[in-house]
Amino acid sequence: MMDEINAEMIESFADKVKSIEGEIAKEIIGQREIIRQVLMAVIAGGNVLLEGVPGLGKTRLVKTLGHVLDLSFNRIQFTPDLMPADITGTNIIMKDEQGNNRFSFQPGPIFANIVLADEINRATPKTQSALLEAMQEHSVTVAGQTRGLPEPYFVLATQNPLEQEGTYPLPEAQLDRFFFKLLVDFPSLEELHAIIELTTAGDDVVAHKAVDGDAILQLREIARHVPIARGVQDYALRLVLATHPEIDGAPDVARRYVRYGSSPRGAQAIISAAKVRALMEGRYNVSFDDIKYAAYPALRHRIFLNFEGLAEGRTSDGIIDEIIDALAE
Repeated sequence: MMDEINAEMIESFADKVKSIEGEIAKEIIGQREIIRQVLMAVIAGGNVLLEGVPGLGKTRLVKTLGHVLDLSFNRIQFTPDLMPADITGTNIIMKDEQGNNRFSFQPGPIFANIVLADEINRATPKTQSALLEAMQEHSVTVAGQTRGLPEPYFVLATQNPLEQEGTYPLPEAQLDRFFFKLLVDFPSLEELHAIIELTTAGDDVVAHKAVDGDAILQLREIARHVPIARGVQDYALRLVLATHPEIDGAPDVARRYVRYGSSPRGAQAIISAAKVRALMEGRYNVSFDDIKYAAYPALRHRIFLNFEGLAEGRTSDGIIDEIIDALAE
């Protein structure tokens, strides 16, 4: 256990992150902010939900991340007929050397460092919930026996917009297990040119390993020891409380448009991500800007609008904008 971080640790941390980002950028065009936020969550030890229309490179990003971090990687394609045992694994009957029948556990694809839950909202809620224990406790219980998952462990899920056909909205309890929800935008004209040149010119550019699992765990340990001033932490917690319409002193925007606010996990995500961002930028303490930056990906899936908010076309990001403005007054 380390007591405090020093300038050498901060510099090493920032260099390693830049190396990871540089390798990922070899295969992923654009999406620099998405890549950085995914790395924040991975270093902090959280799961990530990526939302965007099909074909924007979400799956490629996760596969490239596994390669660059030198971690075991499994992909699960979620479909309406997928069953929980297809994810977690199951006991099957096998004969031993003496010819006797015995149960043997066959692990499912969830047993890997990085699990890509592709199009997670195309599976039924029963199958979606098979990930809950793994996402929170990093373990799987099958037939009464609990088995640990390899560390570091992350679930990176992709989700199609709910307006598309054949989707099942994720329940609130499962959304809350995601550290970040990231919105993947369509590439610009310049980025489209680069994507076409990369994928059709025949010159394959391959990302290389930048770190390994032990290095990720070391970076996580360093980030945990980044100091945060009481006033900055108080601001982050007041921001989370302001998402609750029933709290005394809640901003007008929350009382009018919000049905449920963020859980304490939202506050944990903001603080943890803010510490990682501070180190990424070569600083040894958390700033108010770090808190504001982390608030959007950490809270957008933890704020649930009421009927009036949905009818008026409000968004979670817009609510967070107004809450930040209200706290500044």
